[in-house]
Amino acid sequence: MRPAQARPARRAAPAAREHRGLSPKLALTGALLVLVLALSVTLATGGRGQRLTDGVRNGVDARFGAAGFRLKTIEVEGASPMATADIVKAAGVYKNQPLLGLDLTALRKSVEQVGWVKEARVIRLLPDTLVISVVEHRQLAVWQHDGRQFVIDDHGQVIKEADPSRFASLPLVVGEGAAEHAPEILPVIAQRPRLIGQMDALVRVDDRRWDVRMKDGSLIQLPADDVDGALMQLERLDQRSRILELGFDRIDLRNPDVVSVRPRQAPVLTPQSQMASPTATGL
Repeated sequence: MRPAQARPARRAAPAAREHRGLSPKLALTGALLVLVLALSVTLATGGRGQRLTDGVRNGVDARFGAAGFRLKTIEVEGASPMATADIVKAAGVYKNQPLLGLDLTALRKSVEQVGWVKEARVIRLLPDTLVISVVEHRQLAVWQHDGRQFVIDDHGQVIKEADPSRFASLPLVVGEGAAEHAPEILPVIAQRPRLIGQMDALVRVDDRRWDVRMKDGSLIQLPADDVDGALMQLERLDQRSRILELGFDRIDLRNPDVVSVRPRQAPVLTPQSQMASPTATGL
């Protein structure tokens, strides 16, 4: 069986959709009458009636399939290109499947199991189209833990289908507990463009506080509480001395009463390097 063809959602107006093919109201009314009859048979005859119901349902699917109500196209709305293939796979439908036989509730639940998807809505568009409308989780960061990397959403949950190598622009959070607490710290960091522009990673320390690792290897130690207040101290220090530009080895903000700055150490020249300098200059 070939999977139904997925295509990007069209901008067709709802009114235009309702008049495609046979009247949906007429088709669904007929299907409802048949299913009511099948339910009556089930109640009257017990287990044997269930087998009769299944046979009637299959007959209904075949009858409407013969009338043209078979799946030709899946339209996925609200999904990124990376998520669309996973959503269609989770739907588990195939081309020429009887459209009226689809369990839309079960299909929606299957789609919502996809890590990209926050919520989903599934619509049958007669005579031959299935519309899956989703709201995606927002990708927040890449989480590194135990030598592995994962993409997490804005609730700290792993998006299992997402390939971290394709999200190099997301901030990196490292360590146990980092995924859970990233939604708390990242919005605070994002308010400081000078800081986040030079940040390499946020490292969770003992699952109680954060270190900010900078691209040049320097470190900013944040307190367990009042991170916003500590970063305001850093901003005032940067305004006075432009320390984020000049560089440093470490800034300790863990004590709200004292900001400790360790300057970057100048490289120590050995006798060998001092002897080599005139030669290099002479060249």
